[in-house]
Amino acid sequence: MGFQQSHSFPIQFEPRPSYDTFGFESYMPKLNTENPEVKSYLIETAINWIEQTGIDGWRLDVADEVDHQFWREFRQAIKSVKPEAYIIGEVWHDARPWLQGDQFDAVMNYPFLYAVDGFLGEESIDGETFANKINRFLIRYADQTNEVLFNLLGSHDIARMRHRYDGSNRTVQIAMLLLLTSRGTPCLYYGDEIGMTGGDDPDCRRPMIWDDESQDRALHQNVSELIKLRADHRSLRRGSLTFCRERSGDDIVVYRRVDEGGEDAVTVAVNRGKTPVSISVKEDETGALCFTTSSDVASTDSAESIDIAGLAGAVWE
Repeated sequence: MGFQQSHSFPIQFEPRPSYDTFGFESYMPKLNTENPEVKSYLIETAINWIEQTGIDGWRLDVADEVDHQFWREFRQAIKSVKPEAYIIGEVWHDARPWLQGDQFDAVMNYPFLYAVDGFLGEESIDGETFANKINRFLIRYADQTNEVLFNLLGSHDIARMRHRYDGSNRTVQIAMLLLLTSRGTPCLYYGDEIGMTGGDDPDCRRPMIWDDESQDRALHQNVSELIKLRADHRSLRRGSLTFCRERSGDDIVVYRRVDEGGEDAVTVAVNRGKTPVSISVKEDETGALCFTTSSDVASTDSAESIDIAGLAGAVWE
C-alpha cells in the first residue's frame, strides 16, 4: 500500500513528511503563495535583499511550480524598488506564459544548451538543424526578451561541459564561441572557463579550482578573448542574428550579427568536423554579404577569407 500524506498535526517528518514538500524532502516544504501572510513574507524578504545589500536581481528556482499571480505581484514590488533589477526564472521548457512583460525579464535558456549539445556533443543534429532550433526560440519570444535571455552551457543541475564533450578542449572552445557570440545574456558556470569537469549533480558542484597550475590557462585565455570581442562589438551585444542558410549544414554553422544602425557587424563561422574548410565572406554588387566554402585550405592573407581548417571557429569583422 502506498504512502498517504495525512496533512494533520502533530507534524510528522519520517518516513515521509505529513505536509506538502518538494521531492518528499522534509526540509523543503511547499509554501502556499496564495496565503496573504506567506506572500507578504516572501516579497518583503526579496525587497529587503535589494534595499539592504544592493543585489542586482533574482534568479527564481523551479519558477514554473509557483502560481503566476504571485510572480506578477513579486515583479511589481521588485521593480518599484529597483526598476533595472533582473528577474530570471528557472523554466526548462517553453516559457512564454512567464515572459509577457508582467512576470520575468528572462528565463534560463535551456533550449540553447540542448541545441549546442545536439550539434557539438551528441552530433545528433547538423548545422542546418542547429540553425532551425536557435531560430525557433528567437521567433517564439519578443525581441526585448531575446536580448536578455539567460544563455548557459553549464549549471549546478547538469554535468560539466568538459564531461559532456568527452574532455575535448576543441569542442569546449567551439561551444564558448557560440555562447559568447549569440543573442542574449551569456552565463559562464564557475570553473567552465578553466576546464573544470564533473558528472551529473552533485559531481558538477565540485569546489572551484583556484590553483593556476591546475587550471587550463589556454582555455581561460580563449574565453577572455571572446569576452573582449563581445565587449568591443555592439552587434554581439544588441545586434540581430541571421544564419547563412547556404553555408550552414553538415559540420558547418555560419551566422551574421549586425547592430541596429548597420554600423557594426560580425560574421561567425564554426566547424565541428575535422575536414579542412575555408569560408570566404564578401559583398556582392548589391552590398549584401555572400558566402562560399571550399574543402581546400585557402590562404588567410585576405581579410575576406576565414580559414577554419585547423580552428574550432573563426570571426570575421
